[in-house]
Amino acid sequence: MTDDYYKTLGVRRDASQADIEKAYRELARKYHPDLNPDDKTAKEKFQKVQAAFDVLSNPEKREMYDRYGSSFETMGAGGAGGPYTEAWGGRPGFRGPPGGGARFEEVDLEDLLGGGFGRGYQQEAPTGFGDFFRQFRRASQRTGKGAGPRKGADLRHEIQIPFNTAVIGGQVEITVARPSGKTERINVRIPPGIEDGKKIRVRGQGEPGPGGGPRGDILITVRVAPHPHFSRHGNNLIVRVPVTLAEAALGAKIDVPTPKGTVAVTVPPGSSSGTKLRVKGHGVPRRDGPPGDLLAELLIMLPKELDPAEQEQIRALDQRHRLSPRNGLRW
Repeated sequence: MTDDYYKTLGVRRDASQADIEKAYRELARKYHPDLNPDDKTAKEKFQKVQAAFDVLSNPEKREMYDRYGSSFETMGAGGAGGPYTEAWGGRPGFRGPPGGGARFEEVDLEDLLGGGFGRGYQQEAPTGFGDFFRQFRRASQRTGKGAGPRKGADLRHEIQIPFNTAVIGGQVEITVARPSGKTERINVRIPPGIEDGKKIRVRGQGEPGPGGGPRGDILITVRVAPHPHFSRHGNNLIVRVPVTLAEAALGAKIDVPTPKGTVAVTVPPGSSSGTKLRVKGHGVPRRDGPPGDLLAELLIMLPKELDPAEQEQIRALDQRHRLSPRNGLRW
């Protein structure tokens, strides 16, 4: 391997074990294939991070790597046909890692997010061990030896929820088809503030685990339906509020709906269409901080028909207050 393991994890060469573990967890979350289904390079990046952590988290391997660099395995084994050749059944050129047997990692996305290691996404062992473990798994499947309980497969589902539910949270019901042919209805809690495209994990509702293992999970992709009046920008909500010409010109107090209920908002005299009035704390709620704001965007509504006298009054008003509303408007 030619990769610099320290650069792969983004740590200094004198980094502590705590720093190495912290960097590994952050990168493992970032590149885990389950979180990057559309990124074809995610699996390769994830494997490189895993290989770097496998060496730098082991004091003996790290010492050998620091001393001999990328050829540390060859130096530690005494070259091809050295001690490790015998230890692994005499396969020519096949060497185990310094300090012990091969290490086959299985890293679960759930455990990365929760803080532990467990079963799930299978990370191949370092180069040279893949064939050995594949043969071992096939032999175990034929003989039944070494095949313990495993977690069941995850199910994938997609739902569309109302805009209001995405902002304030709630519950939806999904229907799951089981292998037996039966269907099952499951209630799913929608957390407040969820964004379009985010995923929800429903634990223990996936496929049964082989060998009596625990059931898998259901991974639900959330799609948010548009709202006729509200839109979302980050944690802020924007609502277009119609006002009359008199309310915009003379000022007024108007009622505006928000996720927390209706609030009274003051329209300053001389407001134009597009003016945004901020209502603090009435936007999208957050788990890790204060909620966003609501921005009420004014939209002046005019009568569809004006009689000649009304038209003349507007012309007179325009003559007294000459404006250049499109001054500076450019392509």
